[in-house]
Amino acid sequence: MIELFYESGTLIASGLPEDVRPPEPFLWDSRTRQWRAPASAYREISLSLRGSSTPYRDRAAAFEKLTLESRVAMEPRPYQRDALTAWRRADLRGVVVLPTGAGKTAVAVRAIERVGRSALVVVPTLALLKQWYSILQDAFGDSVTVGLLGGGYHEITPLTVTTYDSAYIHAERYGARFALAVYDEVHHLPAPKNSVISKMLIAPYSLGLTATPERPDGGHDLMPDLVGPVVYHLTPDDLAGTYLAPYDLVRIPVELTAHERHEYAEADAIYRDFLKKHRLSVRSPEDWQRFILVAATSHSGGREALLAARRRREIQAGAMRKGATLENLLRQHWDDRCIVFTKSVEEVYALSRRFLIPGITFETPARERKEILDRFREGRYRAIIASDVLNEGVDVPDANVAIILAGSASHREYVQRLGRILRPKENKRATLYELVTTATGEEFTARRRRESTRGIPV
Repeated sequence: MIELFYESGTLIASGLPEDVRPPEPFLWDSRTRQWRAPASAYREISLSLRGSSTPYRDRAAAFEKLTLESRVAMEPRPYQRDALTAWRRADLRGVVVLPTGAGKTAVAVRAIERVGRSALVVVPTLALLKQWYSILQDAFGDSVTVGLLGGGYHEITPLTVTTYDSAYIHAERYGARFALAVYDEVHHLPAPKNSVISKMLIAPYSLGLTATPERPDGGHDLMPDLVGPVVYHLTPDDLAGTYLAPYDLVRIPVELTAHERHEYAEADAIYRDFLKKHRLSVRSPEDWQRFILVAATSHSGGREALLAARRRREIQAGAMRKGATLENLLRQHWDDRCIVFTKSVEEVYALSRRFLIPGITFETPARERKEILDRFREGRYRAIIASDVLNEGVDVPDANVAIILAGSASHREYVQRLGRILRPKENKRATLYELVTTATGEEFTARRRRESTRGIPV
């Protein structure tokens, strides 16, 4: 009889006669003289053994039954039901893609209830760790104790929330305890370190949640193996005007001053000469990293090229007329809630001082950030300015106007920023302004960002 065991992120098959080989993907480990397979192969191996005449005993899984009944009386929205149906038809394995504000967590709560077995929820930030803890506690009340792993907590229960970092550290220790793995912001999972997590969990069921599955490095191609294929996909355009606010996208071209044009042309010439000399092309984040590596190790013009590239970005992102345009927009939307997005921390602080708008960066202490967002929610602040920290993982109060002063070509960043203003508001349309400096590399960045944003009108 074959006996399956779990040990340090792997499955072990024992009890076999020497002339009998266990089902694939078991391989012989000559060091320990044992048959081993990745823990993630548990589902495949179990189904293979069940379909054969080979007797076996499962000593690997340590799942626990959960008797859960959501206390949330609200009926799921039609598309949430459709997402769950698609996930069930895919044998409880796959990725659900829904816009920010469309209720991805509600889908997960129903999925956890549906499986009725121990579940692990994996999130990218400590802010989301606390947010998910509150959601699950509110949903299931006293019927289950929600555990926390990360942020100073180490409480493992049949329903546990953890961060990707903590899951990476502890997956091999607790990998046999959970039947369902829920990956929030699942686009983080294919990262080299994070991908190890799913390989060390025997969870036969998995659910990925995201608004933006694509990764600049192409890692989304690994998603089907790690968590399952995309089983349901809606864009902001699919829900705008019904479950999300109707919205407008407004692109505002901003011209450089004569002095800025001269400075930009000088920096651009140095930058492009270096690219041409070294036969480089910058069309993706990977290309940009290659440029930095070549410039940093070059003995001929590398330092000058790096400084020129930085100066180009500073000029196009901080163009004088952008500030004037921002001032006009803030006046125009005096009665609205506005979020201003820029790229650099320095720009956040400069604009915060200029317009007396609270700024939030990665340097902002947690207590101060909470106070700013609370006052924004209450209407005491009508506008805030932020860098990348509000793109995901933070519960941002409702706003109906977003102004992008600077950003990357990332499809994910664009959709996440749009999602910050799409929560439905009575008799109000949302507006996303995109300020683009003309005759600079920012035009190319904006075009690439929009071309990669499927389902959003341009």
